[in-house]
Order: sequence, then C-alpha cells, then structure tokens
Amino acid sequence: MGSLILCHDRHATHPYEITRIHCRIFTIEELCYYLCNNLYLIDYTIMNEQLCTWLDEELGMTDLANALRDVLRLRGSVEKFVLTILKSSRIYREPEMIRIQNVLEHLKNQKDIERQKYKGDNLLESGEVEEAILVYQAILNQEKDESVDEKFYGKIYACLGAAYGRLFLYQEAARMYDRAYQICGDKALLKPYLYASYKYMSMEEYHILITKQDDYMEVNARMRQELDEIRKNLQTEPDPSLLEKWKRQHRRNHN
Repeated sequence: MGSLILCHDRHATHPYEITRIHCRIFTIEELCYYLCNNLYLIDYTIMNEQLCTWLDEELGMTDLANALRDVLRLRGSVEKFVLTILKSSRIYREPEMIRIQNVLEHLKNQKDIERQKYKGDNLLESGEVEEAILVYQAILNQEKDESVDEKFYGKIYACLGAAYGRLFLYQEAARMYDRAYQICGDKALLKPYLYASYKYMSMEEYHILITKQDDYMEVNARMRQELDEIRKNLQTEPDPSLLEKWKRQHRRNHN
C-alpha cells in the first residue's frame, strides 16, 4: 500500500492573488499546484514579503513564512524559494520532488521563451503531443523575441514537425520540417521532411519533389538503402539489440 499524503485543513479567509495570471489562492495545496504547473514560467515576482505574510497570517504557517523571509534576506534564488514552499508542504513524494528540482535547475538563467520551449519539449517527450503543439504554436504566435537568434524559431518548427508526425499528420509535419530547414539550413532536417512528404504524397508527386534538389536525391538514396538493409535483416530473426537500434533510429527521425 502506498503512503498517504495528508492535506492541510487551513483555508484562507483572504486569498493570495497571483498577479501575473490574476489567480486567487486559498490553500497551501492550491499554491503548490500553481507552482508545479507553472515551473516553466515562474520568475522573481513570486518572491515577495506579501506571500510570506499571507502564509503566516492566513494559513498559520509561521515557520515556512520565516524560512522564506530568510531566502529573501539572503537574496536566494527563485528555485530555492519555490523548493522551500514545496518541501514544507510535504504534499509531494521524494521522486516527484527530485523531478521538480531537476526541472528548476535546468530552467535556471533561461529566458522566458526558452522556458516555454522546454515545457513543450517535455510535453512531447512524455507523449502529451496535442499539449506540446499548443505550446509551440503559442511561441510562434507571440511577438518575436529578438534576444534569441532566428534558428531558435527554426527549432520550434522542427519540434512541431515531430509532433505532427506522431499524430500521423504527415502533410503538416512536412510543412513544418521544410520551414525549419529553410531557417536553420540543417541537412539533418531533410530526412524527416522527405519521410513525411513520402507518407502523404502520391508517388508521382514525391518523385517530382526529390528531383528539385541534389540534396533531396542524396537523402532519398540513403533512406532507400537503409530500408533495404532493414528488409534484409527482417528475413532473418532479428536480435533484441537490433530491434532497439531501429526504435531509437525511428525516434530520432521524428524529433
């Protein structure tokens, strides 16, 4: 039987408002839920004396409030401030706390837009493909951030290509990979682009496409060679290590 996590029964009379999203919070559980679901967007604005006072006076969590005041006084990091709250609440088990700490460490010193991409990447990696697409699209739809170079946006298009590919939306995937290649000029993007194109085009359309550039012809030839090797290996019983190699290669082609 798994261990129980006890919830706190204190409910604030006056809520604490997260001004960034105009969210009102009444309990320590709600505060922790907000923090854990917004790790990628948390910044210095969450660190303030008002939150310490609210925890002290409204929830009676004087020890936590004083610990947070120490972080403020010593000019500690946002990450330490957030982890102090989460650890004190004792809501999350150790494996989850380790995951949260790792995410916060990765996000340290990153720009907001880089944090957003990291969120999308994690969603995609965990199989939450539709949610990842929404994050990537939000980045592309917002005002362009001049603090990152153009290739950053090319990588966003490549990520969208991978996401659409996992949903078998090959035409959209091809369009995203093509846009990514036009921005980044990375020939590694040609393989997933041609694969996605092959999956949705007619044979005639695909042959017309690959004759447009010598690079396309070269990549297509390599893909055919790899396919022939796979077919040969399938004629004999493949060993488990070979199967794992194919799986890893397939995942790389769609990332």
